[in-house]
Order: sequence, then C-alpha cells, then structure tokens
Amino acid sequence: MVPTSRRFRDPRSTEYDFIGLIIVRCPACEKAARVVPAPQDPGPGGRILFRPRRLICRACGLSRVWSGRRVSLTAGTVAPVTDPYFGMPLWLQVETRHGWLWAYNLEHLDLIRRFVQASLRERAPWYDTGQKMTLVARLPAWMKAAKNRDEISRAVGRLHARIAGRPT
Repeated sequence: MVPTSRRFRDPRSTEYDFIGLIIVRCPACEKAARVVPAPQDPGPGGRILFRPRRLICRACGLSRVWSGRRVSLTAGTVAPVTDPYFGMPLWLQVETRHGWLWAYNLEHLDLIRRFVQASLRERAPWYDTGQKMTLVARLPAWMKAAKNRDEISRAVGRLHARIAGRPT
C-alpha cells in the first residue's frame, strides 16, 4: 500500500503549463530526447503553443526544428500519446489495464502523483479565475477513482524509474 498524503489542492495548472519541456522518444536512437522552445524565439509575443520548437537528443545528437502552424494536443488515454509538435511518442507513458498514463515531463508526472496519492482532493474555485477545466479536472475518471490509487502509483513509479538514470 502506498502512503497517501493528507491533502491536494488544485494548482490550476493546464496542459499549456507543461509544454515548455516535453520528453519524447528519439526517432533515430530510441533514447530520451527533449522538445524545447527554439533559442531564436523572439520573446514573450505570441501564444506559447505556437512558438518555434526544437527536438534535441543528447544521446545521438539529433536536432530538428519545428516552426509550423499545426499542433495536435492529445485528448485521451485510449492509445499511446505523441508530442503535439513532432508527433514523436512520449517517453513518460505506460499502459495500465484502464488506459494509458502519460506525462510531458517530470513536473507533469509529479502533479499526477500528488493528486493520485492524496486522500483529500480540493478543487480550485472556478469563480476566482473563471477557469473551470484545469488539468486535474480533465483527468479521466479511472485516474480519479480511489480504488485505482495503488495501480496508478505503481505506474508513476515505473515512469520515474525509467528516467531516473538520465539527466533532463
């Protein structure tokens, strides 16, 4: 049994808060690679979602640039997930008997871990910011169910073990 923390308060995070760094599977060497904002990014102007991105693999030296206008955000847990820019499979994903558990990076995975392990889960009040559907609110019902807490915690542990030997 995984020890549960007492309380989780929704930090009002959205999917956009985690796309600054996306860990993916390198198409050349099958090791972990990163999708990050391109260094020639002009600055704070424009939407973060459509800023130029760069795929970088430290293992084989692969480097690609994305400056397109089409982004494909994932909307489910039925199939393996790819990153929204290059379409590469995410490094932090594992299949459970209910569906796919996935995260863009370690901060995203940590948010899921804290939510799943909490025995008391508090939602963010929608009237403060007008934002009703946070990332936590959009999690599938099988992840929110207390009866699946141990299974999801083990899956998160497997994902942490996958990346523990590699610097990000």
